[in-house]
Formats: sequence, structure tokens, C-alpha cells
Amino acid sequence: MSPPPSYRGRIAPSPTGYLHLGHARTFWIAARRARDAGGALVLRNEDLDAARYRMDFAEAMLADLRWLGLWWDEGPDIGGPHAPYSQSQRRPAYRAALERLHAAGLVYPCSRSRRDVIEAAGAPHEGGADDEPVYPPSFRPDPGAPLPPLGEAIRVNWRLRVPDGEPLAFDDGRLGPQHAVAGRDFGDFPVWRRDDCPSYQLACAVDDAGMGITEVVRGEDLVRSTFRQLLVYRALGLAAPRFYHCALMTDGAGIRLAKRHDALSLRALRERGESPGRIRAAWEAGG
Repeated sequence: MSPPPSYRGRIAPSPTGYLHLGHARTFWIAARRARDAGGALVLRNEDLDAARYRMDFAEAMLADLRWLGLWWDEGPDIGGPHAPYSQSQRRPAYRAALERLHAAGLVYPCSRSRRDVIEAAGAPHEGGADDEPVYPPSFRPDPGAPLPPLGEAIRVNWRLRVPDGEPLAFDDGRLGPQHAVAGRDFGDFPVWRRDDCPSYQLACAVDDAGMGITEVVRGEDLVRSTFRQLLVYRALGLAAPRFYHCALMTDGAGIRLAKRHDALSLRALRERGESPGRIRAAWEAGG
């Protein structure tokens, strides 16, 4: 038997705002798990959101993580064997994956708007009001219908057809066994958007597989996304990594931290003279 692959973790910030303490703690946990396993840590710049991406956010992202004391072995600033490490430069890999899904008949074009889906009878939200509604099966094309070509530029959403009623499971490194049923707990989901950009689900799976990631550490709000991505891995014939979903940080009112919490951004904390050592010590103590 061949030996198991050495540990490869990753942190994947998105430069659409200043990183807040919740992001930072998740990245710190990822870095610690990589260090404790004697493995490598990859930083990937998830800059596909062209409408919200800003160069100053990308620069601050790297500077603020370094200030906090995080390290990585590969990334857009230092290179590595799996470059490029910015998603905006990895489009050929995503397009190739989409073409494989198209050739296998696992995707279909969808012209329905999000409002159409929300207003459809019997379309509950998958994981609460902030998550996507379950895509109504009645909106699907007939599975035997021929697919139109993808075209050079894509101007319609392409969805992955999930296997209705199939139980899915994975063992989370923190939360333990996780279960969902495709078609009930989540429905068909986009793998390519009508603005001719890959979806998070597709890009994340393609990159984690292509970069040899063995464990994905991220927030527990993405557990549902893990089930979607497991289907993407399977559809593409890729091995899925392990997963570790961290607890989410909240503000004083119990609201989950987001990039709108400017006062709790790493940049604001730096400017106020906060000590990165004190922040890390609080996390070490479980604070």
C-alpha cells in the first residue's frame, strides 16, 4: 500500500473587504492544524468576485495575516508548484471542469431567476433564510433532452443535477458525522454563472483537488456547501479532502461576524495598536 499523502491545508481569503476576527481565527486554526501535522499550508486568493474585488483589499489581506503571525508555504506572494494561486488566473481549469460535466450530461442551462425559485411553491430555504432555496424539480429540463452547447461566452446559469433522494455523509473533524439527502436538504445548484464565471462550489472543488489539499478548514456555515462540493468531486472523478468546520465568531449582540464589522477587522485592530500576540493568546485559551 502506498503511504498516505502528507498533510496539505489551505486558507482561502476573498479580497472583497478587510478580514475580520472570525476569518482570522479560522485561518489561525488552519495554520495550527497544518503545523501540528508537520504539513504545508497554501494561501489561495479567491478573487473571482470582480464586482467587489479591490487591489487594496488583496494587499491588506496578505499584510494583515502576516501581522497576525500566520505563515504559508505557497501562495500568490511567494509562488509554489501549484501556481497560479489567484482564482482569477485559473479560469482554464474551471472551464475544463465545466466541459467535462457538460460532456457527461450532468449539468443543464437554467434561465430561472433567483426570484422565480424563491417564489416557486414548495421551495423552502435549504439552511435558513440566508441560504439558497431548494431548486424545484419541476424547473428541470427532461433528463433525456439534448444539451445546448456551452458557447464561448456563457450568459446563462448552468446547474448540476443532484441525485434526488441519495443520502450523503462525511465525517467532520470537529462536528463528527454529517448527513444530508440530495434533493431534500439541497437541490440543483449552479456550477457556472450567467456572468460567465464559475460558481464557488466548482472553483473551490477544482482548486482544492488541483492543489492537493488533504484537509479543508473553514467555518461551520459552509457545511451545506460541503455536500454540494462532494457531488462535484464525484462528478469530476476527483478525490475529496477531509473537512474541519470551525465554530463561528459573533459580535456582542450575538450576530455572526461579517466584513461589515469594520471595528473588528484586522486592519482596524492594527491601527488601534492591538497586539497580535494577545489575540492569538485569547484563541489559545479558547476565547
